[in-house]
Amino acid sequence: MRMIFMGTPDFAVPCLQALVDEGHDIGGVFTQPDKPKGRGYTFTPPPIKELALRHGLMVYQPSTLRDGKVQEIIKDLEPELIVAVAYGKILPKEILDIPVRGCINVHGSLLPKYRGAAPIQWTVLNGDSVAGVTTMFMGEGLDTGDMLLKTETPVGENETSGELFERLCHLGADLLIQTINELQKGALRPIPQDESMASYAGMLSKKDSPIDWSKTAQQVHNHVRGLSPWPVANTIYHNKRLKIYQTLVHSGENGKPGDIKEKNGAVFVYCGGGAVELVTVQYEGGKKMSAKDFFRGHPVEKDENLLIC
Repeated sequence: MRMIFMGTPDFAVPCLQALVDEGHDIGGVFTQPDKPKGRGYTFTPPPIKELALRHGLMVYQPSTLRDGKVQEIIKDLEPELIVAVAYGKILPKEILDIPVRGCINVHGSLLPKYRGAAPIQWTVLNGDSVAGVTTMFMGEGLDTGDMLLKTETPVGENETSGELFERLCHLGADLLIQTINELQKGALRPIPQDESMASYAGMLSKKDSPIDWSKTAQQVHNHVRGLSPWPVANTIYHNKRLKIYQTLVHSGENGKPGDIKEKNGAVFVYCGGGAVELVTVQYEGGKKMSAKDFFRGHPVEKDENLLIC
């Protein structure tokens, strides 16, 4: 099938690779413009651009979809279908109406729950036990189109959003191929989303990183794993920022929220109910390491209390 692919980050890479492996005719790949990264602010291409170029696909990186130029480019490419996966831009109606088979989106949640930019992170932040991927026909709103197929997977009690991300992006690729196969057979039955069940998963930032130790141990644990690997939960230790990537819940430990203590070689922080064991941390200006190694070099002082950044 002749199609156009639209996507930008790592999450979209398995989907584009699956379409190539299936032999679909990809007339063009649309992705976000290169962005400066690192200390040297070197312009770096999105992961989708790198993959597309390796396969010899034509790449387009428009800064806007609303000036009429992109619409003409897409018309000239004559796609039967547009596939969008974490593209980062909302497609206007003028583009949605071009492909004869419509536009399909792969979204990292069980819609209508967690519409928006960060569905996987919010799944973990909220402590959900089940996650998934949904394919849908795209509409003019944000992730509001009719649903096509879904796939579910349990979320591990210590699984981070980064780990869940890695699993869901491959589940999404499989679901995309299944969706396209069903579309070609005329077997899809679109299901409208229940607006009363919809929720929004807004983009996260470093402002969300500080840990509130007055919350329960489970809430703190979800906060840590939901923000790992970015923007990373943090606290203040010895007047410096301490990033926390992994924790474990210890519901039987109780003490003053924020108090930190060492016990049997492990380091615990009391919460508003229970405690968390610190597993992987990174001190300001240092390297990521096990908490045990870190605290051997930065011993816990008597009556030590972690602060909110």
